[in-house]
Amino acid sequence: MMYIRASIFFLGVLATLFLGWAGLTMIPGLQIREIKPASALKPYKDQQLRGRAIYIREGCIYCHSQQTRPEGFGADQKRGWGRPSVPGDYVYDKPHLLGTMRTGPDLFNIAARQPSEDWHLIHLYDPRATSPGSIMPPYPWLFKEDEVFSKEVYAAKGERVVPVPEEFAPEGKVIIATHEALDLVAYLVSLNHTYSIEQKVNNNE
Repeated sequence: MMYIRASIFFLGVLATLFLGWAGLTMIPGLQIREIKPASALKPYKDQQLRGRAIYIREGCIYCHSQQTRPEGFGADQKRGWGRPSVPGDYVYDKPHLLGTMRTGPDLFNIAARQPSEDWHLIHLYDPRATSPGSIMPPYPWLFKEDEVFSKEVYAAKGERVVPVPEEFAPEGKVIIATHEALDLVAYLVSLNHTYSIEQKVNNNE
């Protein structure tokens, strides 16, 4: 009798776990597979993928979201953050970086608002140089300092000089972007979802 009761209990636990897994993982996974990207949405390039990995590593997701809400669900539209996001916008995002808080602004369409690579490089080096009063931390380890030489010298070495304003740069030094800084900026300037949505949300066209 005890064996039968134990078996029933064990099978009940397994059935509960399976139903939970099916409801939270399997069924949503099957639904997501049916979602297709709009034709204007392109897969990330290698440099952008490297930058995305740095974005994750540096914890940008903890302060920035990548999901724009529709009218009536906050002030996203009044802030000019772009059209509401839809599932098809995230087809190439693995894992997705929706975020859960907004200590800083939403970045779903940051490239549409700030397409300049120099702006992003300066902002990463010292956010106060582009956004006075910003509470975002600087990322100086993504850059290196060098002596002041002519632009031709750096161009010959394939290095990118960041035009940091004098009051934010070390005296007598220039700031050089590392490959990691350039990769991260390549990812940021790829975040532009202002194209029109050609696929319906439920893809029942």
